[in-house]
Amino acid sequence: MSAHPLGLQPSKIIAVHLNYRSRAAERGRFPEEPSYFVKPPSSLSHTGADLVRPKGTVLSAFEGEIAVVIGKRAKNVSRAQALDHVKGVAAANDFGVHDLRYADRGSNLRSKGADGYTPVGPVLLDPRTADLTLRTWVNGVLVQEAKVDDLLFDFAYLIADLSRTITLEPDDIILCGTPTGATVVEPGDVVEVAVGDTERLVNTVVEAENELPKPGARPQVTPTDRSIAYGNDVPAIKPETEAALRQVSTATLSSQLRKRGLNHTFLNGLAPARPDLRMVGTAHTLRYLPLREDMFDQRGGGMNAQKRAVEAIGGGQVLVIDCRDEHGAGTIGDILALRAARRGAVGIVTDGCLRDSPSFRELEIPTYSAGAHAAVLGRKHVPWEIGVDVACAGVLVRPGDVLVGDGEGVILIPPAIVDEVAADALEMERQEKFILARVDEGESVDGLYPLGPRWREAYDNWDGQ
Repeated sequence: MSAHPLGLQPSKIIAVHLNYRSRAAERGRFPEEPSYFVKPPSSLSHTGADLVRPKGTVLSAFEGEIAVVIGKRAKNVSRAQALDHVKGVAAANDFGVHDLRYADRGSNLRSKGADGYTPVGPVLLDPRTADLTLRTWVNGVLVQEAKVDDLLFDFAYLIADLSRTITLEPDDIILCGTPTGATVVEPGDVVEVAVGDTERLVNTVVEAENELPKPGARPQVTPTDRSIAYGNDVPAIKPETEAALRQVSTATLSSQLRKRGLNHTFLNGLAPARPDLRMVGTAHTLRYLPLREDMFDQRGGGMNAQKRAVEAIGGGQVLVIDCRDEHGAGTIGDILALRAARRGAVGIVTDGCLRDSPSFRELEIPTYSAGAHAAVLGRKHVPWEIGVDVACAGVLVRPGDVLVGDGEGVILIPPAIVDEVAADALEMERQEKFILARVDEGESVDGLYPLGPRWREAYDNWDGQ
């Protein structure tokens, strides 16, 4: 490893897994505490150095980050003291090759720890006074931009947390996580990262001349690693698909899902607060567990999981609350529902009860519940975690699943088949409109419903009116 232009000689480089709200929302999970992995000091690099992707790999991905560089030894420091131990902050790129991620079993050692995979620089800034807006460009196009207040855990929190058990030495580096927008880059792509309006950290992706020699794990692309590398764990709904879903009934969608062998997708026993509103969005999940008073004391107050779920929800998402079909308390009230709507949520679904239920008839957010109850959630529930697989009204719901609601209720569609289901449902409803018109004219349903060969030509020539 050549000398770093900033003179950095870290004994360790520690990276945070998830720390920007936008990235956590993309992944569909929000950590209650930070988790970390370690990169070798030999991965440290600088502006102008190449990012070398092994020949035969395809999932090389950048992550623009802020690097906190320790200035003096930190052991058991408080949050209030933490920044006194910082030399400065700099732009960084937590580069990696996800083709080797499967072999690391969570350590990220080979996938992210290769020589040169942690460029840092080219300037150090004072975190107390600098503009800490993080920006990343690929081939001159801005692909990441995030303010420091988007961090789940600030610099001081990370230093205080780590220094409880690990002595942070001068020049040690903490990589503070990446916002949404990180994705795969190809040989020849130029990645630039900057903090504020300072000089950019610039690195070019190149391909090695040779494949990785044996022995050792070979590059392998798994669906999970591909999804993580591209940064699209929670897919958006295509505009044309959303438009189709807004036109068809949950009954029609249920028929289409049943044809595909999916019989447990309609959420049982839920009614809309506003039957006039349609709902189409992706699941953002919140899980409640049964009340245990000591656990409620620990997890029920302050910025608990319920409030974090609301503050983390994004545009086009539906808040799905798993209450175990318990109807003995409210699970969400009008204030948090309004906050979710203001953050861009397109629906709320709970298999428990609404509190302040009359107010939901005035809110412009589709809401589905099992009833109403005046008691607060603490009578029956502990708000536990967000961004996990849940059971809601008898249906398994995963973050990113597509939910459609109408006056009849709510149905789930797996995202992998939502485009085809929506298109086929639209065609099915067109056929049923034709059939209804013929029945209204006095025709028998024999050979007409479902549409049979005798009526096919008439249907094909029908103008849809």
